Amino acid sequence: MTNLQGSTNDAAPSLDWVSPIASSLCQLPDLRPRGQQPFPSSCSRKMPSCIGLREIVDALRSALFPGYFCVLGVPEGDLCGQTLAALEYAVLHLPDQIERGFLLVQGSEVDLKDRVRAITQRFITRLPRLQEILDTDAQAAFDGDPAATCREETIACYPGVLAITYYRLAHELYRQGVPLVPRMITELAHSQTGIDIHPGAQIGERFFIDHGTGVVIGETAVIGDRVRMYQGVTLGALSFPADERGHPVKGGERHPIVEDDVILYAGATILGRVTIGRGSVIGGGVWLTRSVPSETVLPMAKGNGNPASASGAA
Repeated sequence: MTNLQGSTNDAAPSLDWVSPIASSLCQLPDLRPRGQQPFPSSCSRKMPSCIGLREIVDALRSALFPGYFCVLGVPEGDLCGQTLAALEYAVLHLPDQIERGFLLVQGSEVDLKDRVRAITQRFITRLPRLQEILDTDAQAAFDGDPAATCREETIACYPGVLAITYYRLAHELYRQGVPLVPRMITELAHSQTGIDIHPGAQIGERFFIDHGTGVVIGETAVIGDRVRMYQGVTLGALSFPADERGHPVKGGERHPIVEDDVILYAGATILGRVTIGRGSVIGGGVWLTRSVPSETVLPMAKGNGNPASASGAA
């Protein structure tokens, strides 16, 4: 952890000049209409902690993959003890982060602590099912990559498995209506792997992202079982309807549906609420804004070397 106590060197220069700058930064200009409180209320409201959430997710990852990511202070060979310690850490610290998310976004409410406690309990009881699904993801990574020497390698090393682990944890909290925290969790994975999965996306079992850098999966995307994709794939929105002020209208199903057994090769871009039919193969660099039926094959390029386009000719 970074040392914030400053230098112990006797010759260190005075830092008195820093205090006025810190005070100035805490006095945020009012960028909102008069009467609305500026964010984040001059440091008076508690944000969920990125550092705290990373430690919680790391503990949960240790519990989901016993023996792979050790918990300090517990004998390495004691898998049950490792798992129990990881879960206890999450149960103790996750409620505070969830509560902070509710307070920041929605404000205080009656019986909030009871609600947060119930959410945490439901979330923890879902972990065995998440473990089963993540096991299929790790197997898909091993089966789908000829460079993988063992399943253990995919769990310990593959950015796609890390990103999908964070996503599946975040998605459970998203389904329970927890604000902000799920997005912060997937953004932790995004910063580590370059894979951007919105926690609201719906993703089936045996999901494999190979390499992964630059993958974007939007909030309302729906992905079936046994889907494989490569680096640079985008499942995005085509356009946003605007309100009377010209701002994008929130919500709405605006991202693609990818059915079972689809392969999306590197750099494929699929935009809008279109459907990629079961068993289809979308080649690298394809730009697609229309639905395609099952078993469609869109190759990477035509004879002139340009990627296939939304017109869809193979």
